[in-house]
Amino acid sequence: MLIGYKLFAEGYSPQEMVRQAERAEAAGFDFVEISDHYHPWLNDHGHSGFAWSILAAIAARTERIGLATGVTCPFIRYHPAIVAQAAATTALLSEGRFILGVGAGEQLNEHVVGRPWPAARERHEMLREALEIIRLLWQGGYHSYEGRHLRLVDAQVFDLPEVPPQIAVAISGPSSARIAADLGDAVFATEPKPELVRAYTEAGGRGPRYAEVPLSWAPDDDTALESAHRMFRFGVTGWKVQAELPNVVNFEAATAFVRPEDLRSSFGYGPAPERHAAAVQQFADAGFDRLALVNAGPDPDGFFDFFEKELNERLRAIAPAR
Repeated sequence: MLIGYKLFAEGYSPQEMVRQAERAEAAGFDFVEISDHYHPWLNDHGHSGFAWSILAAIAARTERIGLATGVTCPFIRYHPAIVAQAAATTALLSEGRFILGVGAGEQLNEHVVGRPWPAARERHEMLREALEIIRLLWQGGYHSYEGRHLRLVDAQVFDLPEVPPQIAVAISGPSSARIAADLGDAVFATEPKPELVRAYTEAGGRGPRYAEVPLSWAPDDDTALESAHRMFRFGVTGWKVQAELPNVVNFEAATAFVRPEDLRSSFGYGPAPERHAAAVQQFADAGFDRLALVNAGPDPDGFFDFFEKELNERLRAIAPAR
């Protein structure tokens, strides 16, 4: 199992994201994963730097740690040709440490370019076409592509790594699991559902299985839950809501009645390492083997210290329950 750290770009400045990535490397994490959003989820977050610039700075300031997007929508706000170029460049700058995480996106971030927000089925069709374009461009040479939704005209990515980055595809059910199996190298999820891993493997997927584990470290339980509520209450709305709401004000309204205690069942929280390990265990039991820890607590450096002293060895000893 590999243990990663989620760079929560909606909650911190770009400079702080780079600093946290350096700290994560020093603390012993295997990879960092950064959200690729245009807007934050909630007003309290207050940030949303450009992920690709932050990744370039991290690549220059680190030596060992893996880098990933978690995740990029490669077909509305971006054209897949731009994502292919950005990912290839990031792979070169990081000397092969980059993984391209992709998904079908959220209206919150994609509507800003003025295009209609498609239904989920159409977004999956677009994701498949986008991945076909990216794969095509990574072969080298000039290429064109004519799909139902996306086009490419005489494009070439000139700076390519010797080995293309792996692609991790976010999944929420059988349809996206088939896309991951057909065109991805790995799978990505945010819930500890064994049926997601099962859908991926039944579709022929054999790659790594990434997931995000929600945690909130603080010296006491109440502070941890209050911080999780402030930073991460949008998460309790579920993927179908998260994908469809267009603006921060909508997420504020959708979470107006969420209480800190409502996050107890879904978070590892507080100072007890056993509670954090139990949250990780759920994802291991579901079949995930690349776990990015999302710290919604108020003190990132306190969390890094906690990881080094209490969590690192404990989490690496976790095995799926049989």
